[in-house]
Amino acid sequence: MDFEVRQDDLTGAAIQALLREHMAGMMSSSPPESVHALPLDALRKPDITFWSVWGNGELCGCGALKSLDEKQGEVKSMRTAKKFLRQGVGQAALSQIIRTAQYRRYESLSLETGSTADFKPALALYLRNGFEFCGPFGDYRPDPFSVFMTRRL
Repeated sequence: MDFEVRQDDLTGAAIQALLREHMAGMMSSSPPESVHALPLDALRKPDITFWSVWGNGELCGCGALKSLDEKQGEVKSMRTAKKFLRQGVGQAALSQIIRTAQYRRYESLSLETGSTADFKPALALYLRNGFEFCGPFGDYRPDPFSVFMTRRL
């Protein structure tokens, strides 16, 4: 399937429902203090660019890029709708995030994801795209439910 990745203003019902699903999934996989998914209002801040991924007129997934400073960005809110798992949606979103980070001339792109078995597909995606394990960055602290990764750009 060919995907269209669109910058999204987060006002649509479909994207809001997907983000509620994302938050519920994070809460079911990690204790509350280890969930770093951003709520809708935080995703609307000016330091975040958010994209939705569409295929055949349906919302398939999403992803965001948070500017940490002029040299580093962070991958946020990566989610694939259940119906579209393992079809390349995550790759489409991540590719857009990487391209944008490169266009902005960031030196690195980092991320935090979960450490439980539920996150193995995400870890595999990030490893395939050149991310390497690292320590906590930004405001993150060591957490047994978190994995930190980075990629030089």
